[in-house]
Amino acid sequence: METLNSIECFVRSAELGSFAEASRQLGLTPAAVGKNVAKLESNLGVRLFHRSTRSLSLTEAGERFRQEVSGGLQSIQSAIANLANVGGQPAGTLKVSMGSSFGRDYILPLLGDFLARYPAITPDWHFDNRQVDLIGQGFDAAIGGAIDLPPGVVARQLAPAHRILVASSAYLAARTPIRTPADLAEHDGIRLRSPQTGRIRSWPLRNRGHEQAALEMRTRMILSDPEAACQAAQMGLGVALVSLPHALIYLERGTLQRVLPDWYADGGSLALYFAAQKLLPGKTRAFVDFIVEQFREQRLAERFSAL
Repeated sequence: METLNSIECFVRSAELGSFAEASRQLGLTPAAVGKNVAKLESNLGVRLFHRSTRSLSLTEAGERFRQEVSGGLQSIQSAIANLANVGGQPAGTLKVSMGSSFGRDYILPLLGDFLARYPAITPDWHFDNRQVDLIGQGFDAAIGGAIDLPPGVVARQLAPAHRILVASSAYLAARTPIRTPADLAEHDGIRLRSPQTGRIRSWPLRNRGHEQAALEMRTRMILSDPEAACQAAQMGLGVALVSLPHALIYLERGTLQRVLPDWYADGGSLALYFAAQKLLPGKTRAFVDFIVEQFREQRLAERFSAL
């Protein structure tokens, strides 16, 4: 019978297209991964990969074998992970990706309660505004918005991802009033550059009556971080369009005001992403259920809504 290690080396190499990439994810050397795959090929009596100095691709038999074993490998790994629970409680390292300021403001404050409930789980939380490869980089879960679902990943919606216009009271007092979206053309805009694409996205505005309007402002500055955009707006440097979770703290403190409160931009949903497995590891299931529970108890979906 083939060892789980050899099959895992094959599956990861097939997914990533490289022994070297697979070795980094598995914590082995490229030579060890290649040796395990060669041993698997020898035992099966078929060639699984076409190899060259520049590329690694599956043979027809290799592709068929990958399709047949991938799902079973995930189930076996999940079962092993769940058996590793301590005293019947979820255990292990929990690798999660989340936005920098969002994670610090809303998820990190939950850490104490989470650890008290699940003392055998070790959080390995990554605060980064860039989208990660959930499966390829070995993450158990990720929290974010407007992410295209790759194969093998599912999303649990947490809240709307609405964006609103904000500015300081000092800025608004010194400028012409903003009563309609058309008035924004006479104002300084604090624009955000997407860390994923590098583009400056132009969001259309909409209101409760389902009317739409273009967002047109003079570009005063371009920033890549929503927290920086809120701080620049707080300094009276212009009007910023930011997601409600980032703006909410400033609004509650009174250092920013909402501009055109009947208008907002719809960015889709804020969601919790994790692997699509019938048997999730206990640590992942515990985290998913805990975050969903906290969002419900703190009414974060309502607080993050612009409506």
